[in-house]
Amino acid sequence: MTEPGCRFCRANGLLSDSVILETRHFYLLPSLDPTLQRAGMIVPHRHSENPFEMTPEEWADFGPALAASREHFAALEPDGYTLGWNVGAVGGQNVFHTHLHIIPRFAGEPLEGKGIRYAFKQQRVGT
Repeated sequence: MTEPGCRFCRANGLLSDSVILETRHFYLLPSLDPTLQRAGMIVPHRHSENPFEMTPEEWADFGPALAASREHFAALEPDGYTLGWNVGAVGGQNVFHTHLHIIPRFAGEPLEGKGIRYAFKQQRVGT
């Protein structure tokens, strides 16, 4: 299934990124964000807006896609990873095609030890 205008639906021809690897249901893209140059995204071939819409067949292939992605990033010798889904505009999603962010993390980087919830912990609602 392809969504017209979606840049992650490869049949649309809007993807300028180079695909790093593929499995039956997913492909890995490098991050285009200049602050996350050593990161990537696992993207399903079939259009869906978020992981809640993924099929059982996609979920069965997700483990192998994640393992292949980890193997790809292992060459960087990361000390850890941050993985994250942004779902919906309020959740920070900008491209409305399911994708998992994979961010290799390194000792000594400015946000070492700061995970996904770090930004939320810095702010208190109502203050």
